[in-house]
Formats: sequence, C-alpha cells, structure tokens
Amino acid sequence: MKIELAYGKTGLIVDLPDELDVTVVAPRYVPAVADERSALLEALADPIDSPPLRDLVKPTDRVGIVFSDITRPTPNHLVVPAVIHALDHVPAHHITLFNALGTHRANTEEELRSMLGDDIVERYHIVQNNAFDSSTQVYLGVSKYNHEIWVNREFYECDVKILTGFIEPHFFAGFSGGGKAVLPGMAGQRTVFGNHDATMIAHPNATWGVVEHNPIQEEIREAAGKVNPTFLINVALNREKRIVRVFAGNLDSAYTMGCRFVKEHAMVAVKQSFDIVITSNSGYPLDLNLYQSVKGMSAAA
Repeated sequence: MKIELAYGKTGLIVDLPDELDVTVVAPRYVPAVADERSALLEALADPIDSPPLRDLVKPTDRVGIVFSDITRPTPNHLVVPAVIHALDHVPAHHITLFNALGTHRANTEEELRSMLGDDIVERYHIVQNNAFDSSTQVYLGVSKYNHEIWVNREFYECDVKILTGFIEPHFFAGFSGGGKAVLPGMAGQRTVFGNHDATMIAHPNATWGVVEHNPIQEEIREAAGKVNPTFLINVALNREKRIVRVFAGNLDSAYTMGCRFVKEHAMVAVKQSFDIVITSNSGYPLDLNLYQSVKGMSAAA
C-alpha cells in the first residue's frame, strides 16, 4: 500500500506492506472556491458583524496590515492585495505591512517577494516585528494570567489595524488565526514566552480545537483586544493550500465562525489508539524548520 504524505514541497510516498492493518486518517476534502480573489473581495465588502472594510477607513488614516511569516501557508500574495484593493482610497504611504514574526527570524527579501509579490514589496513600507528589541515595543499592562503584554509600537500606533491569517487546528492554542496575529505575531519576547510557558501549555484545555477556557487562547484574545483591531480577514485552506472559505469582519464573530467551520471539516475523530503512527507536519512551509515538527508529533500522539 502506498500512501502520500504532505512533506516539503514535493510530498513523500510511504510504501507499506499490504498485510498490515492500515487506517488512513485525513481531513475531509473541501474544494477551493471558484475564484479566490473574488471570494476575498466579496468577504471584505460584505463582512461578518462589521461594516465593509472600505467604510471603516478614512484616506488620512495610518493603516497597519499584519501578515503571516514564511512558516505559514497563508496565501499572502492573494490576501494582502485584496485588502489593499479595498483601501484604494488610502495613499500607499499611509499603509504599513507588518510581518507577524513572533520570535521567528526575520524573513529575507527573497522570501518577502515570494510571499507578497514584487509589486507589494516595492510599493509599501514593510516592518518585520522584532520581539527581542524592547525599544520597538509598547507596554500595555498585565494579562489575567499575570504576563506582561508588549506589542510592536509602530503597529499599536496605527489608526486602523487589520489582522490577516489562516485558520487550522493548533496543538495548544486550539486554532491558529484570529488574535494570534497579535500574540505571538506582533508581540515582544516576554509576552510570547509567558503565553507559551510550560504551565499554560500543560493546561488540559490547551489543546487541538479547544478555544473556550483555554488559557493560551484567552490570553491571545486579551492581548489582541488591547490593540483594538479594526478588522479581521482569515481563510481556511484545503490540502492544496487553496482557499475554501473566507471569514472577514469583526474579530470575535468572524474568528468564531471560522473555527467552527475548520473544526467540522479539518478534524477527524479517531475511535482507537494505534501502535504505530506515521504522519508529517502538513508539508511546506509548515515543515520549514525542526521547531515546527512538534506539531506533527503532537497530532500523532
């Protein structure tokens, strides 16, 4: 029996003896929307519990758009231009793009161009969050879990803050996307390390698909609330990393709807444990470095 795993950019074929009792566990396949760009623009014009994005932004506003870094498969090359298209009444020099690195390394210019496209990189100011430079951060108080909240100052001072990302099950935050663009994305190292500390991760609700009473997700939402985001646009992707749904609008409402959709379509109940599990980290760019491999191990466990 041959089974293909998402692995790197090309995939990996696993050849197993036919006499083995093999169970294949995979998310339910959802086809991509017919036109990804149109789906994004429609979601921005008819959002969830929010006026259209265009109506929320004045030409004089300083706009910050947060995008995912190279370790995430978010289709930034589609999402960011769609957001900018909805803001065509705002001068380019009033718009800053923020790379939500968290504590990851800065992305190279080549990586930024591959993620965003040459035109975006050449036309717009891009700030890569440096979690380790406290001079670039602003202190927003202490969370209910007694962790200091530090975020990128330039982002915090924007009049309009737009969060982008994609939603998938996450092994301790419940789901990716939503406020994770702020924490860990735009946060300082003290805030990230506090949110990701052993006590928080050890909580029984800090696991796949759980957002309610999950301390990590609760602190993420608290940190995101402190920066007062204007608008969220998140996408759900299929195994080809194509957009299957767009969730845009109010942070809480759009994210809740997105998590509900992803839980229904991407999570599979398993009725038994297995002696051997063969899995991957869902392919490039999610397996870009060794650190990310813990997600595949957690899923297997």
